Amino acid sequence: MENNSIRPQKISDFIGQEKIKSSLKVFIDSAKSRGATLDHTLFYGPPGLGKTTLSGIIANELGVAIKHTTGPAIEKVGDLAAILIGLSKGDILFIDEIHRLPKAVEEVLYSAMEDFKLPIVAGSKRSAHTVVLNLNPFTLIGATTRFGLISPPLRDRFGIIYHLELYTPDELKNIVLRDSKILNIGITEDAALLIGERSRGVPRIAIQLLRRVRDFAEVRGKEKIDSETVLEACDSLRIDKFGLNDIDRKYLSKLVNDFRGGPVGIETLSTAMGEDKGTIEDIIEPYLMKINFVVRTSKGRVATPKAKRYVRSEDENTLF
Repeated sequence: MENNSIRPQKISDFIGQEKIKSSLKVFIDSAKSRGATLDHTLFYGPPGLGKTTLSGIIANELGVAIKHTTGPAIEKVGDLAAILIGLSKGDILFIDEIHRLPKAVEEVLYSAMEDFKLPIVAGSKRSAHTVVLNLNPFTLIGATTRFGLISPPLRDRFGIIYHLELYTPDELKNIVLRDSKILNIGITEDAALLIGERSRGVPRIAIQLLRRVRDFAEVRGKEKIDSETVLEACDSLRIDKFGLNDIDRKYLSKLVNDFRGGPVGIETLSTAMGEDKGTIEDIIEPYLMKINFVVRTSKGRVATPKAKRYVRSEDENTLF
């Protein structure tokens, strides 16, 4: 059914990120055998790769509760205090977009992470004094798409740091096949691989595309998604054989045609596209670099010969 949870609940059910799963299982088993909390953990990488899912798996494997929040949602020290005081021993606090924590909140978090103590300033002006609250030992799991924006003092307090990589088409195919069973969607292996090849290396996109292709199959009266249906849906959505969409093509067109292939700085490119710099760095560029269309250099972004051939292709139909 549509409302079934498709997030894996155990490490063994999680597809991809093999090196991370292997070492993470060791750390979880070690913490459980010692009756200790897991070290504070940081996941970073492009959106949609499983940072939130892995955090939930850690909580399930440890048998503890998990509290979800985001950096922008914690505006004041009091907001953080309310969350931390409510945690039981061994619980997990998951902070998404942790790079967006206010500086004052981040500085208070240092003591909470290191000593499980929370210094709170009470009173005002002359009567102000610091009250130190003792916290139950907990694990902080941070997630970010902008690793470089995390301050060194905060970054250094994480004992476990993982970079999530983009997935291979075969890994995405297996995710599509797994989730299609949960969602009760019939699909052939060839069709699942096609979806995997056009999902930019991101599981979240693969599942979104699976659902959109399912819509086409239902309207066409097909009981099972086949390759023909995937190609029809992708053509309608303007997703080509490389997995690129209109915003990717706009980026490549600006880089190749307007800036002669580069090098060009990110600020200039962002202004020319009318897109936020963070969107370009976090969503557009990681995949373009993975498929060898773009290279980042000290002087700026440079289009590869492969990208130039793509942009200058005379037969646009070959792109879809």
